[in-house]
Amino acid sequence: MKRVLVTGGAGFIAHHLIYLILKTTNWEIISLDRLDYSGNLNRLHDIISKLPVESRSRVKILFHDLKSEINPIIKKEIGSVDIIIHLAAGSHVTRSIQNPMEFVMDNVVGTANILEFARYIFKENPSFERFIYFSTDEVFGPAPVGVNYKENDRYNSSNPYSASKAGGEELSVAYHNTYGLPTIITHTMNVFGERQHPEKFIPMCIKNIRDGELVTVHADKSLKIAGTRHYIHALDVSEAILFLLNIELKSESDWGGAKCPKFNIVGSEEISNLELAKLIADAQNKKLNYVMVDAHSSRPGHDLRYSISGEKMRSLGWAPSIKLRERINQLVKWSLENPSWMEL
Repeated sequence: MKRVLVTGGAGFIAHHLIYLILKTTNWEIISLDRLDYSGNLNRLHDIISKLPVESRSRVKILFHDLKSEINPIIKKEIGSVDIIIHLAAGSHVTRSIQNPMEFVMDNVVGTANILEFARYIFKENPSFERFIYFSTDEVFGPAPVGVNYKENDRYNSSNPYSASKAGGEELSVAYHNTYGLPTIITHTMNVFGERQHPEKFIPMCIKNIRDGELVTVHADKSLKIAGTRHYIHALDVSEAILFLLNIELKSESDWGGAKCPKFNIVGSEEISNLELAKLIADAQNKKLNYVMVDAHSSRPGHDLRYSISGEKMRSLGWAPSIKLRERINQLVKWSLENPSWMEL
């Protein structure tokens, strides 16, 4: 039986991953979280309570803030693990612009501390399988129309959040290159799903449309072209991570000698924020009241278009199995039945 450490386990994406692991494997899970702005143990309780008792018993929940090293007491509590999936991160662009050092501490220093723990585990357990660093499409910066960044393309961070994620990513690459730590990196973009923080665009749209309130849609300076994204459900992301953990990875090296494997986890289609808001309105049989605003003027550091290529994952045999519209319809129905999760 494998033992998996998931950092940020009470966070939005991680709790979906923990659920899927418990549902589809016999692995044990250690969830490590500091329960701050975005962490919420009620997520884990809500989703794990739906599983059989024997599955629930395979979860151990620990409190720790990764701005501090993992000390001997926490090391003992965690024990030996076979896989570390590092999802803990500060992820709010606006807050990163207001307080960049908070994100440097969380996403760079925090990553350094979990990498040091992984290095310790790797020395103690040579059969340690994988360290996964969960990164973002935003490290590549804005994508011109027609451009879909591949895994090893250059970075062009637009804000402190994306820069801090790029910093953590490069540390992960360094530990792969320097210490031989078996590391892989994933990039994904605009993840949505049940129990997401209500400040995010999709839950905010669902609530505002339900209440007949105005939806703000970010656009270009002309206020005619809405920003676009590849939205992807958290369960699809979780399935992609499990897919990567269950295939044999071949060693690879690009023209620059980069050997650390990287994988883009991409939604099934590109869609504008306005089209997405209309989908959410349609799912509620409601009228969409919206206003277009200049993305950069209203929220500096937010880019009009992000896009990454999903070609590599498709070539390996993975792509989202459920279409975006169906995922949105499912989420809207769930959200209206569980309204407390849309309240701040």
